[in-house]
Amino acid sequence: MDKKYDVVVIGGGTSGCAAAYTAGKLGLKTLIVEQGGCLGGAMTSGLVVPVMFTGKNSINTDFYKTLISEMEKINAQVTYNGNSGWFNPELLKIILDKMMSDANVDIIFNANINNIVTNNKMIKSIEVAKILSLYYDKIYTNNTITDNNRLSVCIGAKYFIDATGDGNFSKKINCEILDDNSEFQPMSLRFIMSGVDSEKFANWIYQFDEDRNVTTVQKADKYTYFSTAYTWDTNKHWALAPIFKRAISDNVLNERDCNYFQMFSVAGTPDAVAFNCPRVVENLNPCDVFDRTKALLAARASILRLSEFCIKYLPGFENAYVVNISDNLGVRVSNRIKGKYVYTIEDLKSGMTFEHPVLISTYPVDVHSKDKNASNLIQTGEYQLPIESLMSADYDNLYIVGRCLSADYFAQGALRVQANCFSMGEGVAKHIFNNA
Repeated sequence: MDKKYDVVVIGGGTSGCAAAYTAGKLGLKTLIVEQGGCLGGAMTSGLVVPVMFTGKNSINTDFYKTLISEMEKINAQVTYNGNSGWFNPELLKIILDKMMSDANVDIIFNANINNIVTNNKMIKSIEVAKILSLYYDKIYTNNTITDNNRLSVCIGAKYFIDATGDGNFSKKINCEILDDNSEFQPMSLRFIMSGVDSEKFANWIYQFDEDRNVTTVQKADKYTYFSTAYTWDTNKHWALAPIFKRAISDNVLNERDCNYFQMFSVAGTPDAVAFNCPRVVENLNPCDVFDRTKALLAARASILRLSEFCIKYLPGFENAYVVNISDNLGVRVSNRIKGKYVYTIEDLKSGMTFEHPVLISTYPVDVHSKDKNASNLIQTGEYQLPIESLMSADYDNLYIVGRCLSADYFAQGALRVQANCFSMGEGVAKHIFNNA
């Protein structure tokens, strides 16, 4: 065994970072294995801002509070409309590096897991490649043959946490996947525009749209922040609807570009606006590389049209330009791994309580659809998630955190948001510490 840890976290995204940081702070020797080049996942590579508010009685929030505090120190965070979760996704990459260092957490970026060793219901070790790609069983160097095993590191651990989002680690070791034959939710690809006259746009949109559940404007930390939205759903009045209709008539947008449109200010950057769109409405499987490719191609083409729309029709965007397109598709749901308890929408709606909850939330059931007037945003009361929904049913030392948790399709639609994922990761790390 080359290296031995108490906890290995597979995936350095939202829930993975919370799990690793908490485990490290509790004194557990911890490693994050991340396939990309930075931590943060959806928050950084996915440009998912802001962190949505999930209720006043949340638990397992130490990681999130520290994250907010660290971002505040470098003007990468702002509290807007009562929500402290507005952040700068680029600077967050640096903050997460620092936080893992502070917690003595080791990181391997650009990691490729070649092999997983299991015995009965225990995971013993993983093998991580030392080079980025291994295409052949043998590598030829200076006319000598090098065995692939010499180009890998064998890493053992007492506990493993699957924070891959798609449950890819658990799939590799044949964990049971929940299948309720639900339709795939549309994927998204976020982007950011700069060069925006935020004051001009904020003043205009505040007068143009009087619905404060859709459009908000507020002065915070000397800058003006705003948010607004539009969808093609006809069961709700949208102030921006006539402008989108005109853009379709002018051949600036097509109808599918208009299915979902949402924008937010970015903390500490007065001329930048983050977009939660386009939403790709084709029925594509997020676990199929060919479908993901189709989604990326369609989304990037739509981003060009949406940016042109903003420049042409929205006051304050006259000199704006695209500065960042997300590296990753926004996937709302894919594989969900069966745990010791499968959390259901009935559990959520009834507010069922549990002996060992890892999160308490009021975030609504948010399930997107490719069809008009078919998305669900169902308000609920307060609900809890038990630790057993984050414990693998197939392996005794494997936990699952994030959107691949053990929950049914509709319950997952409420649980998958960032603040809940923070609590999942932190709660699992504390559970490991208390039971190690």
